Amino acid sequence: MTLRFHGDLRFFVRRNADGVIERLLTERTSVKDAIEGCAVPHPEVDLILVNGRPIGFSHIIDGDAVVDAYPVHFDQATFFPKDRLQCTGIERFVADGHLGKLIRNLRLLGFDVFYDRAAEDRQLVELAAHESARALLTRDRRLLMHAAIQHGYFLRSQDALEQTIEVVRRFDLAGALKPFTRCLRCNAPLRAVAKADVLDSLEPLTKLYYERFRRCAGCGQIYWGGSHFDKLRARVEEIRSSCSPARIQ
Repeated sequence: MTLRFHGDLRFFVRRNADGVIERLLTERTSVKDAIEGCAVPHPEVDLILVNGRPIGFSHIIDGDAVVDAYPVHFDQATFFPKDRLQCTGIERFVADGHLGKLIRNLRLLGFDVFYDRAAEDRQLVELAAHESARALLTRDRRLLMHAAIQHGYFLRSQDALEQTIEVVRRFDLAGALKPFTRCLRCNAPLRAVAKADVLDSLEPLTKLYYERFRRCAGCGQIYWGGSHFDKLRARVEEIRSSCSPARIQ
């Protein structure tokens, strides 16, 4: 069997610079197992061709075969558009315990992200599997290979800002940003609240200089446009600019 990995999937098979791996099979195997045997998680693969024919992950290989695996966004508009295996437009996520800064950025942009540093892998898989519209974000490729995972993404960068841009691009979310609408601490929505209703919780200078407030519907944290707001707004604009169609092209 010859497996050919195209585009961004070559990230996972960097020892094979051309993305080509030859394998000798001794028994029938699913194309999913064959691909993941090359350390490429199935949620990263958006199109599979076996001997030029599009197939799904459960397809069984029982003879000589050339397998072409393509990533999301690889000539998507014209190249077998009806046979794509992955979804874009997902706005809800579950993230493993090593991605705290990324989670803060995604919540800043308004996205629903479940995050618990103490959560075990089993819990993350169960949540992602139970809520099929929630994608798993991780840098653990074995975790992403779990059979129960339908949607997910392996973060290439270790930098939180670059990771955020990766996620927005991967799931086509540039047009879905809703900054400053979700609590950075607990993930619940923010609601506008009258100053009089939170007055007792404010510091003296905050009472004096600010009039507009939001309160978290979950933990009760109060937000306002303080000195940190300009930095957060600049971060949002940097992400938005980096994910604009002109920049991506």
